[in-house]
Amino acid sequence: LPALIRKTEAGLECAAGDFVIDPQRPVPRAVISHAHADHARPGSDVYYATRKSVPILRKRLGRHAIIAGVDYGERLTFGRTCVSFHGAGHVMGSAQVRVEGPDGVWVFTGDFKRDADPTCDPFEPLECDVLISEATFALPIYRWPSGTDVANEILSWWRVNAENGRPSVLFCYALGKAQRVLAELAGKTARPVLLHGAVHAMTVIYEQAGIDMAAFEQIDLRQKRDYAGELVIAPPGAAGSTWMRRFRHAQTGFCSGWMRVRGNRRRRGYDRGFVLSDHADWPALLRTIDECAPSEVLLTHGHADTLVRYLKERGIAARAL
Repeated sequence: LPALIRKTEAGLECAAGDFVIDPQRPVPRAVISHAHADHARPGSDVYYATRKSVPILRKRLGRHAIIAGVDYGERLTFGRTCVSFHGAGHVMGSAQVRVEGPDGVWVFTGDFKRDADPTCDPFEPLECDVLISEATFALPIYRWPSGTDVANEILSWWRVNAENGRPSVLFCYALGKAQRVLAELAGKTARPVLLHGAVHAMTVIYEQAGIDMAAFEQIDLRQKRDYAGELVIAPPGAAGSTWMRRFRHAQTGFCSGWMRVRGNRRRRGYDRGFVLSDHADWPALLRTIDECAPSEVLLTHGHADTLVRYLKERGIAARAL
């Protein structure tokens, strides 16, 4: 098939529709898969994104940004193409971008996962001619436990640390991961979880969207208190900062798919790693490709070369984008 979507310096560009998906620099028309900072950058003339992601994008892009909120499944006509957003299961408001044009149907998964997540709409498999998929964790070693199991591990870790008079500081990405942890903990503890300011700002947006989460409160930096026995959620950037000094004798943990490899935890200096990812694991990547049944697979990020080789061995046309 001719290329309906091409990778350019600006991002994934669709000339037939005159738009760029997740542009890396300002463009006239930006189509945004989700609100993480590496996918939603400021400066474009107008942004199209799911309605559910607008509050987060507004906080990230500023009050003057022109953002058009679109419902899942709503069809937009851009030039010679029809564009629609579909559930990606990554974070709240995240979407795949389906583009139907003169060169067939192309689907960009964006970042996605197939695991159950109470904080976002589930992934929707879409049949297409060409699938552009992420490959962040495209190695057979990456297989995820359930969110419920991980929540129970976090509770057990918190309990032991509390019995020893230690704070438990859990590092999670401020958008998506932290809120999933809180949602998985809902109904499992009556004790409020304490949040770093950056995490709290995003969690309030989820709360306003009606997401059920464990009780939480923002840490008051003006208040001197003993944090022994508390569970604290903070962004990874807070690790090793002066902000950590208030948590004496803290045990630290990190939530990430990268924690599936123990050496990663040791190298990053955390006491405990919890395997919780907002990306697809190896079985989910293979299942998704089978369900979408594309004639060609283009891969971005991560271990693309490994998955390309595997797909070619199965007779599926694939290459790294």
